[in-house]
Amino acid sequence: MPTYDYKCKECGYIFETFQKMSEKPLEFCPKCAGPVKRLISAAGIIFKGSGFHVTDYKKDSKGHNKPTTTPASTPKKEKPAKKKESKA
Repeated sequence: MPTYDYKCKECGYIFETFQKMSEKPLEFCPKCAGPVKRLISAAGIIFKGSGFHVTDYKKDSKGHNKPTTTPASTPKKEKPAKKKESKA
């Protein structure tokens, strides 16, 4: 169930409440019974599992973590063409 933040327009009291998404927003302040406004807040992020540090990074021979992918901005190095030696 999401947590919603509210602020009273009259007394400035800020409070939070657990509500179902289908419920109507609150209309009145629990302290002064004045009108309230629902505030927009950032959603919480929950990381589950072993985490990106295990799956997205590998250790090199020295034990340092390195990204498993190459950034798109890094140009790939091309191998020089081998010259054929002719016997004359």
